[in-house]
Amino acid sequence: MTLRYLVPARPARLIAASLLLAASACSFAPQHVRPPQPVPDRYPSETAEGPSIAQAGWRDFFPDAELRRLIGEALANNRDIRVAAARVAEARAAWRIEGASLYPQLDAVATGTRGRSLFNLPEVGATPIETRQISAQLSASWEIDFWGRLRALRDAARWQYLATEESRRAVATDLVAQVANGYLLEREYGERSALARASIDSREETLRIMRRRYEVGSGSKLDMTQAQTLLAQARMTLQALEQDRAVNRNALALLVGHPIDIAPGSLDLTKMADHMALPPGLPSDLLANRPDIMAAEDQLRAANANIGAARAAFFPNISLTGAYGTMSDALDGLFADGSKAWSFAPRISLPLFNAGRLKGNLGVAEARRDQAVAEYERTVQSAFRDVSDALVRRRQLGLQVDTTREMLQAQRERARLAQLRFDNGRSAYLEVLDAQRDLFDAEQTLAQLRRAEIATAVALYSALGGGFVADPTFDIDAAQNSKEQAK
Repeated sequence: MTLRYLVPARPARLIAASLLLAASACSFAPQHVRPPQPVPDRYPSETAEGPSIAQAGWRDFFPDAELRRLIGEALANNRDIRVAAARVAEARAAWRIEGASLYPQLDAVATGTRGRSLFNLPEVGATPIETRQISAQLSASWEIDFWGRLRALRDAARWQYLATEESRRAVATDLVAQVANGYLLEREYGERSALARASIDSREETLRIMRRRYEVGSGSKLDMTQAQTLLAQARMTLQALEQDRAVNRNALALLVGHPIDIAPGSLDLTKMADHMALPPGLPSDLLANRPDIMAAEDQLRAANANIGAARAAFFPNISLTGAYGTMSDALDGLFADGSKAWSFAPRISLPLFNAGRLKGNLGVAEARRDQAVAEYERTVQSAFRDVSDALVRRRQLGLQVDTTREMLQAQRERARLAQLRFDNGRSAYLEVLDAQRDLFDAEQTLAQLRRAEIATAVALYSALGGGFVADPTFDIDAAQNSKEQAK
C-alpha cells in the first residue's frame, strides 16, 4: 500500500511553499512567432475592393431557400461532421487529462491484511505468529511543476484540441461547398434535360414531316434518315443527362445524410454570379479566415509546447507523496485513540544517465516543430493558390459565357435561315441538320458554362474560408467561443 498525502501543520508549510514554487514555474517552450507569409501581398489581377466575402455567413451568401435547406440538413446529418465532432470531443478530453496532472491526486484508501509467519526456523522449534492490520487513509501525490514540463504538455494538448476544432470547421466549410456544387449540378442537369426534351419534341415533329414527304414522293429517304439521326442524338443526350443527374442526386443524398427531394427550379435563381462583387480581401485575411491555416498554426504552437516539455525533462523532478489516516489490528479499533497514522515523503530525482533518451526526445520535438513550420507555410501557399485559381476561373468563365451567348444567338439565326432555305428548296436537309446540331450543342454548352461560372463563386467563397465566420447559429460557432475561452 502506498501512503501519500499529509495534513499535519508542519508538513503543510512545506506544501504551501511548494505551491508558491509551482506558481512561479518557468517555461522552456520557444516563444511562438508566426512564420512570414510566403505569398504576395495581393492577389494577381484582382481589383475588387472591400472586406473579404468570407465574413458573410453561408445563409447570407446563398440566396436560394432550397439550397439553404439542404446545407442545414447536411450540417446536421452528415457523417463526416459527426466524425469531426467526435474527434473534437476526444481532443478536449485529452486536454483535460493533461491538465489534471498539474493538481494533486487525492484517493481514499481502505485496506485489510491478515497473515501467518514463523518466528524461528522449523528445526529449532517454530513459533507461529499471526498478524492482522486494517487501515483507512487519505493518500495523495503531487508533482510540483517547477520547470513547466506538465504545463507544456497541457498546452500542447490544448493546441491540439484547438487545431481539431479548426479541422472540424474546415470539414463543415468543405461540406457547404460540396452541397452547393451538387445543387448547382442538379439545376444544370434539369435545365439541360429540359432543352433536350424540347429538342426531342421539335425533332419528332420534323421526322414526322420528313416521313410524310417521303411517303408522298416529295422528299428523299436520305432526308428522313437524317431526321431520324438527329432525333436519336437528342434522345441519347437526354439519357446520358438523366444518368448523370441520378448519380449526382445519390452524391447529394450522401452529403445531406438522407434521401433528398429537390423541387424543380431554374439556374437563374442563384444570383451570385451576376450581382455579387465577391471581394477576396487581402491574402493576410486568410490567416484569420481559413480554418486549415488556423489549424496548422495551432499545430505549430503545440509543437513548441512539446519542445518545452522535452527541455524541462532534463531538470530535476520534484514530487510530494503522503498519507493521513488511521490503522488498527481490528475493525472496532480503527478510530480509537492513538490509531492515527501519517507519512510524508518528498522526492527529488535528477536524470544522470539514460543513454541519450532525453536528448532524443528533444530532437524529435524539434524536428516535429520544423515539420509544423513547413506544413503551415505549405498550407498558406495552397490557400493562396486556391483563391487565385478561383479568381482566374471566375474571370475567364465570365468571358466564355458572354462569348457563348453571342454564339448561341448566331446559331439560332443560322438554324432559322437553314430551315427557310430548305423549305424554299434552295438547300439540302443536311444544312438544316448541321445547323440544328450546332444549335443544340451551343444551348447545352451555355448551360454548363453558366453553372461553372456560379460554381467559381462557391469555390472562391470556400477558398477564402467562408461559411461560419459570422454565423452564430451553427454549433461550430459555439465551439469557436470555447476556443477563445481556452486561449
